[in-house]
Amino acid sequence: MLERATPAEPRQPETKAVARPVRFRGAGFVPSADRYEGWIALLAVLALWQLAGSAGLVNPLFLPTPLSIGRAIYQLAASGALWHHLSYSLMRIGVGWVLGTIAGIAVGFAIGLFTVARSVGITFISALFPIPKIALLPLLILWLGIGEEPKIATIALGVFFSTAISVYGGVDAVPRNLIRMAQSFNVPFATIVRRVIWPGALPSILAGFRITASVALLLVVSAEMIGAEYGIGAFVLQAGNLMQTDQLLAGVVILSLFGLAVGKLISLLEARLLHWR
Repeated sequence: MLERATPAEPRQPETKAVARPVRFRGAGFVPSADRYEGWIALLAVLALWQLAGSAGLVNPLFLPTPLSIGRAIYQLAASGALWHHLSYSLMRIGVGWVLGTIAGIAVGFAIGLFTVARSVGITFISALFPIPKIALLPLLILWLGIGEEPKIATIALGVFFSTAISVYGGVDAVPRNLIRMAQSFNVPFATIVRRVIWPGALPSILAGFRITASVALLLVVSAEMIGAEYGIGAFVLQAGNLMQTDQLLAGVVILSLFGLAVGKLISLLEARLLHWR
C-alpha cells in the first residue's frame, strides 16, 4: 500500500542581516582630559575642608583651614621670609639637578652605546642606585665640609642615577632597524647618534626629567631638614617643632606649587621637542 505523501512545509522567507555600524576603536588609546574638571574637583575639596574647619569639626591645630594656610603664605611673602628660604632651595635644586643631569646623560649614552661602559656601568648603577642618597649626607659633610656642597652633591647623586637609567633605557628602546639602515648607507657614527638615537631616546629622557625633578625636591627638603639654616625644608622643620601647623602646611603648599610649575615646564618642553610624535 502506497504511503500518502505529506505536503512540504512552506519555506520561511530568508531575512537579510541588517548591517549595524561598528564604533571606531582605533583612537590609539589617547585619553583626553577636560580643562575644568580637575579644578572643579580641587575647589570642591577645598570648600569642604574650609566648611569642616569653620564648623569646628576639625581642630585647627591638627589641620588648619585653607584660608589660614593662605594667610600664612601671604604673611611669609610680605615679610620676605618666603623668598629668602625659597631662594636657597631653588639654588640647591638648580645646581644639583643640572650637575646630576649632565653626568647622567653622558653615562647613560655611554652605557647604551659602548660594550665596556655597559659592562662596568650597569654593575655600579645596580649596586649604588638602591642606596638612599640622604643617608650619604653625613659622609658628604665629612668630605666636603659644612656648607652648600654636601647638599648639592646629595641632590646631584640622586638625579644622576635616575637620569642614567632613563637615558640608557631610552637608547636601548631605539629600533635597531633604523640604526642598521643608517649604517648600511655609511652614515658617520656621530650623525647616527645625533639624528637617530637622540630623537628616539628623547621621550624616555624627558620622562626621566619628571622623575628627577621630584627626586631633587625630595632630597633638598630632606637635606635642609638635617643640616641647613635656610630653605623650605628647614622652614617646615622649624614650623613643625613650634607646632605652627599653618606655616608648616604653607611650606608644603609651596613645595606642591613648585612641583606643579616644574611639571608644566617639562610638558611645554615635551610639546616643543616631541611635536613629531
